[in-house]
Formats: sequence, structure tokens, C-alpha cells
Amino acid sequence: MNEFLTPKQVSRAIQVSESSVKRWCDKGIIPTQYTGGGHRRIALSELIEFLRSSKHQLIRPEVLGLPATTGQTVWVIDRATDQFTDALLKGDEEQCRQIILDLYLAEHCISSICDLVFAKAFSIIGDRWVCGDAEVYQERYGCEVSLRVLHELRTLIPHPPAEAPVAIGGTPEGDLYSLPTTMVELVLRDTKWNALSLGTNLPFATLGAAIKQHRPRIFWLSVSYIKKEPEFIQKYTELYDEFGLDVAFVVGGRAMTESIRQQIQYSAFCDNVRHLESFAQTILNTTEKHSD
Repeated sequence: MNEFLTPKQVSRAIQVSESSVKRWCDKGIIPTQYTGGGHRRIALSELIEFLRSSKHQLIRPEVLGLPATTGQTVWVIDRATDQFTDALLKGDEEQCRQIILDLYLAEHCISSICDLVFAKAFSIIGDRWVCGDAEVYQERYGCEVSLRVLHELRTLIPHPPAEAPVAIGGTPEGDLYSLPTTMVELVLRDTKWNALSLGTNLPFATLGAAIKQHRPRIFWLSVSYIKKEPEFIQKYTELYDEFGLDVAFVVGGRAMTESIRQQIQYSAFCDNVRHLESFAQTILNTTEKHSD
């Protein structure tokens, strides 16, 4: 996909006149950047945001580097989940892309797409694997496809404001599951946070270094696997004791059992990214009230 588009490309993609697109640019209806020579350039994310909030539709998505039928199918979440699961099992990346992009263009929020489509699909695939109806390679390749789709979706979300609060996070040492922390980053960016997933398999020492450098308002830890629980609890507690008064610690993941949660401190525990979205929005609302 092209990250920046000309008015001519936009006019071809949504089948309106180029002069109309230029007029929208000049009136600020579509946020626009200008080159040194004064030429208009439209970020793809801003065009998608415009389409999501207007009556205009994406008629020729291939002009933008999107699947040719993007925006032409209205998916109900439940049906989309079933279709997405089947597409992952078949390794059909183009179908996966189209389903997710269609949902986003239909104004489904990122948090619902992550919880009700991505997460639910992998839960179904996991159950099928246990029953012998799916292979390990299908789940692993499905993860690779999903990560590529999520990274593509990231380019469609408008950049957070320059003054947006910072959130960082990742997974602890030994945890190689990248999908959850990638989804957290996406949801927070969609909630107007300057969010950055640091990646997976991160020692607590380096997480502390990242907190010192970035000074986030939120630090998240996605925990799908714990190698040694006593060591995890000790190192997590040390990290919290150092930064917990100034940073909101948010934890989640299937490895965060009730027993572990009772032994550590945190600002919020989230069963899914919609819970995280609500918590992050509460912090934003509190910040805005204090600044008034």
C-alpha cells in the first residue's frame, strides 16, 4: 500500500472528481500534507478515517493497494469470525486481509476486531488442535498471517496527536507470543495513545530501562507463558516497586492465574483488550479534567 496518496489516486479510488478531493483537502475535510512544491498528499490512514465517517465508499480499493473487493462486503462480527478462522486454517492471507479491512471500514472498533475476531479465531483453532482437527503448522502460520494483517491495519489508524500520552509494553522473558502485545499496541493507538509494543521475550531489566527512557503513563505486560513463577513474581515486584507509583501497570494474559495475581500489585488486570481500552480511556478523561 502507498502510505501517501495524490488527489488523483483518491478520486479514482472513491469515484469522485479530482477537483472535489482537492476542495476537501483545502477545506480541511480530509487532513492533508503539502510537498515543498505545494502538491497535496493525503495519508492513507486519513482517507480511511474520512471514509469511515462519511457517505463515500471505497469503489476501487486496488488503486490504494488493497484487495480488489475491500469495502464491498458488510460483515457481521460472528460470521466474520467463522470466515476468518476458516481462512487462517486454509492459509488464505488475502481473504484474511479483506475480512479485517472490511470490518474496519464498516466502523467496527479495533478492540472488538481484536477480541471477537482475532482472539476468538485462535481460541477456536486451539480447540480444534486439541481435538486433532487442526495441525500445529496451521496455528503457527495463522499467527504469521495475523501479524501481517495487524501491521497493515496499523498503517490505517491515524497517528496519535503529538501531545498524546505514552504507553509501552511487551511480553516477559520466555514469552514468545507476539499477537497479544501487538493487539494491545493497536488498540491503544486507536484510543489516541502514543503506544509502542517493545516486542517479546524481554528481561525485566530491559523493561525497566525502557520505562526510564520513555516515561510512559501506561506500562503493559502481556503474559501468555511463565517459565518460573517464583522468579517472575520476584522480578515483576522489583519492577513495580521502582516504577509503580508513577506508571500505571496493566497486566493480562492466560498465564496470569489468580494465584499469581494475588501475589503482585498492578493498576489494572484486563481479560481482553476492550477492558484495556476502557481503562486507558478513563486515564485520558481524568487527565483532560485535571488540565481544564
